[in-house]
Amino acid sequence: MEAVEKQSIAVVTGAGSGIGKAVALALLADGWKVALAGRRVEPLEAVAAASGSPDRALIVSTDVSDPESVRNLFEKTVETCGRVDLLFNNAGAFSASVPLEDMSFEHWKSVVDVNLTGMFLCIQQAFRVMKAQSPMGGRIINNGSISAHAPRPNSIAYTSTKHAVTGLTKAASLDGRKYDIAVGQIDIGNAATDMTNAMTKGVPQANGDVAIEPVIDVAIVAQSVRYMASLPLSANVLFHTVMASKMPFVGRG
Repeated sequence: MEAVEKQSIAVVTGAGSGIGKAVALALLADGWKVALAGRRVEPLEAVAAASGSPDRALIVSTDVSDPESVRNLFEKTVETCGRVDLLFNNAGAFSASVPLEDMSFEHWKSVVDVNLTGMFLCIQQAFRVMKAQSPMGGRIINNGSISAHAPRPNSIAYTSTKHAVTGLTKAASLDGRKYDIAVGQIDIGNAATDMTNAMTKGVPQANGDVAIEPVIDVAIVAQSVRYMASLPLSANVLFHTVMASKMPFVGRG
């Protein structure tokens, strides 16, 4: 895969760990300038240092559920780098595994604020930047999930938001056409991160059993994002699913 030109600018949310970290490191390795966004500065600084190219990393403390914080992220990126060519809209939160009738409103709202409202706010700011810059346009890749297609037990908040992300992707893809903004979604199943450690120890299944599930190296996810990001704006991967081949998803598990 050919490296992109060095002036290409990406924003990666949730860049301090897991999938966001893997994607940020892959983009930096390919020559992108990357705005690393996350709540905590220290992990973002560690990612920049680990990349070997800290001069091409912009660290911006960001709460994606806060409109002003998201606006600041994009303003600082444009001020420092001149434009935004790619948004990897990745920041997200898992919901607690509790029966839906026992879930508190506060927990429901916290998941929706990050996984749905946060996604929208980042898309909105990216649109405002990408339609105004010259040359116009850019690409947005939303991090969906296998849960955008099928739920796990006791996951109503997370599953609902990830189904909603699919709606965001479709609507933004349509609305972005006139601005040369290509919007797609990557649905990931069981990437090996700190958030998915439980998969290797056993997680509840739809039939009530608890089973160990296979995982894949998070670098494979980064490879998929790199491919989606490498396309010209005249082409778009609208939906891309990358998953552990033997995870219980297709068919009856």
